[in-house]
Amino acid sequence: MSTEPETTQKAGPGSPDPEVDPATARDPQEGTPGGGRVPGDEAVTGGKAAEGAGTGDDAVPQGEAAEGAGTEGAGAGAGAGAADSGAEADGSAETADGSAEAGSGRVFGAGAHDSGEGSEADVESAGRGAPEAGADDSAGGSGADAGEGSDAGSGSGADAGAEGAAGKMSEAEAELAAQRAERERIERRKAEKKGPIESGAKLSGRAADLLAAVRAVESGEKPAAAVFTPPEPEPAQRRAAPEPVRRPGPVTAEAAAVPAAPAPETVQAVRQVLAAGGAPESLALPVATALGEGAADRLRADPWQLLHIAGVRPEQADGFARALLGSESRPDDERRGRAFTVWLLEQAALAGHTSLEAPALTAALAQRGVPDADAALQSALAEGEALVFQDALEEPGAPAPTPEADGDEEETGEERPVRVLVGLERYALAEESLADGLARLINSAPGEHGPAERWEEAADAARGSAGELIRAVSGHGLVLHTGGEAARAEPARLLAGARALGLRAWAAAHSPLGRDGFTELLRATAAGEGAPDAERAPQAGGGPAGHAQAGQAGQAGQAGQAGQAGQAGGGVSGGAESHAVATVAGLLSGAEGPGRDADGALDLDLLVVLDAPQLDVETAALLVESLPDGARLVLSGDPAVLWSAGPGRVFADLLAARVCPHIASRLPDPGPLGELVSGIGVGELTQVAAPGKEVVIVPVRDAGEAVHRTVQLVADSVPRAIGVPAEQTVVITPGHGGAAGTRVLNAALKERLNPGPGRFGGFDPGDRIAYSPVPGRTLPGRVVTADAEGLHLSCSGVRVVVPRERVEASVRHGWALTAHQAVGGRWPAAVVVLPGDAAQALSRPWVYTAFSRAGRHLSVVHGVEQALPRAVAEVPARERTTRLPLLLAAQAAQAAQAAQSQERAEA
Repeated sequence: MSTEPETTQKAGPGSPDPEVDPATARDPQEGTPGGGRVPGDEAVTGGKAAEGAGTGDDAVPQGEAAEGAGTEGAGAGAGAGAADSGAEADGSAETADGSAEAGSGRVFGAGAHDSGEGSEADVESAGRGAPEAGADDSAGGSGADAGEGSDAGSGSGADAGAEGAAGKMSEAEAELAAQRAERERIERRKAEKKGPIESGAKLSGRAADLLAAVRAVESGEKPAAAVFTPPEPEPAQRRAAPEPVRRPGPVTAEAAAVPAAPAPETVQAVRQVLAAGGAPESLALPVATALGEGAADRLRADPWQLLHIAGVRPEQADGFARALLGSESRPDDERRGRAFTVWLLEQAALAGHTSLEAPALTAALAQRGVPDADAALQSALAEGEALVFQDALEEPGAPAPTPEADGDEEETGEERPVRVLVGLERYALAEESLADGLARLINSAPGEHGPAERWEEAADAARGSAGELIRAVSGHGLVLHTGGEAARAEPARLLAGARALGLRAWAAAHSPLGRDGFTELLRATAAGEGAPDAERAPQAGGGPAGHAQAGQAGQAGQAGQAGQAGQAGGGVSGGAESHAVATVAGLLSGAEGPGRDADGALDLDLLVVLDAPQLDVETAALLVESLPDGARLVLSGDPAVLWSAGPGRVFADLLAARVCPHIASRLPDPGPLGELVSGIGVGELTQVAAPGKEVVIVPVRDAGEAVHRTVQLVADSVPRAIGVPAEQTVVITPGHGGAAGTRVLNAALKERLNPGPGRFGGFDPGDRIAYSPVPGRTLPGRVVTADAEGLHLSCSGVRVVVPRERVEASVRHGWALTAHQAVGGRWPAAVVVLPGDAAQALSRPWVYTAFSRAGRHLSVVHGVEQALPRAVAEVPARERTTRLPLLLAAQAAQAAQAAQSQERAEA
């Protein structure tokens, strides 16, 4: 491990003033704030709009659009061709529309709707076989009109010609023509009467089938036994699995994240209540969305409902209540106690807890100024706003409880210790559903797919811990697999072997970067290359190269086509469908993966979940519930990384419960980076030899210097000394705020790498972004353009449109990320920034996660001195309060009791 070489001595851009907030700093070119939401009154000329839509390859030529429409039309008709190809023709339609409106000064995004309709009309006319008509005029649907006009014109012309010819015939000639037609009709009827009479010609359905069978027997074509013997029943196929019982708690994060927009009158009514209580009117929309219909009345009756809104503090809710209720607002108000109880449980969920112990919750309520914390808790429980659980604790070394043991305790009067937990319903139900689903997988025999000899042959061919993994999967419904980045080669061997045995095997990663990286690894495995070598490992292991290419392709306008093609082929972009790899979110939503069978279960036999530590209880419950009976589930991941952003620690709880086989990989991560990260995992920060500058330490004195050196590393030093361009380098820092947080770093990196006025709500085409469709899930990508629909992004080859009202909350610049945002992906180079004010945020899992994101090179901008080795050695992961271990123990005890009862019955 070396200090930074002379490559960093070149003067770089000055660091921004740490006291100036880049989100409110005014841009010198435009005189508008550099950040914030998309401005609704920003005017852009039509010429600019045309330039944004048409300068790159983002605009699809009309010839290509017509060709795509014709292809779809060949398979499913012109209507299907128009629907499938309309999105690809949008770029060209916008170009024509922008050119027509150049210099008109139309408002930002105006006219996009019309141009979109025009492009769909053009493609539809092309699908009818007239691409020239659609290509000549793409604005306003004139191409379709031209196409339809040509068809109609030819038809109407023929009719007119016929009428003109009829007008020239004399009366006698018309009479002769009528007589000839009548004679022909009579001759046809005579010919029909002379033919043989077909009996049963008017029959249909089962009667017609029986008549055909009788004639076949009479003519000797078939024996009577072959016709009238009932067919053998088809062999029963393996039942995929009935739809598991769906409890009302777990829902997909995407469905919960974007609720339906409230009515304007509801928002206006809430705005009036907020104004009366002195609260910001900007909270009107989130309050109306959270409280639903009648939100104004509910808020006026219970002002502490304001705590349902993210970012609102208890003291702010108290002030709002005093302004509305006056003297009726008291600290001992039941409404206040209930609201504070729910708020504390929600804050605990954000910290990873699925529930809290009752004494800890009442102590927190007392700290918040609730006079009678126990009464407040009982009121919340009585109103159903929280649930209480009593879980029996097991003494160390004591055997698992059984029903007989419970009865003995009642007789002897001995009481077992009980832990009282309080939690929100959604997480409690998700945890119980997850425990039930895992027990179903553990206790049910996996489906028979190939003889045992073939499984053993596959295991022998894999050797090592990969062979152990295959053997464990062959006989168990749930298997855990742990290891670092290099250990991903073992699930790849398992997936390839399972597909060779005829199993419908799929893998699911946490992020698109992880999906693309595992796809490359599978390609190498299928080609017989085994695990990629050291040079290819960063790209195949985490997909940074694919990410960079996808970002560039999205900037050039090709990523949208690739994403649409991937979705059409099976929902996985970038060709991943052929290797059966998806993201967890895409698998659950149906956008990726094998789809679902008639019973609603995933249509697969084996599912390998990568990045398993990132599974929260709700996602894990949905995933397990979606598996059919007889399916196998493998949870694979590195237990040393940060846990999930959502509540729960599913993977760690399963490892601790020991209810299923656990295969620990013996494949170490190679090179100096692998040695450094492995030491951090066991609590040691060692100095490693890095002859190829794999690890470089850059000491800094303050946050301003940290920002300056970071920009210099990304833009100059790493590309020149290591050969990794800025597009394939990620910056990781502990938080968003602070003098060297993601906001400040992204502002400085944008100024150097992609300067611009930020005309799309602080964003410009080509900006690197981090898009969070739901909390805890981050998609890296780039800005393509913006229009009236919102901000257009390219995220790993998939085009995404973020509505204007959601841009500020869900899109950030993405040159610099937090460790939680970066988990699940890898880049060829990583720059980890540790400013002096970040010492308290460091822990062993954080350092391990941040350092392990680098594939070839790691630069550490070091300003925390001894806090770094102290965090690695002394600060483990924070504990989370969950119920899953006790629920799994109870399930295991019940299964053991059932097995004993069956053995006694058989004896």
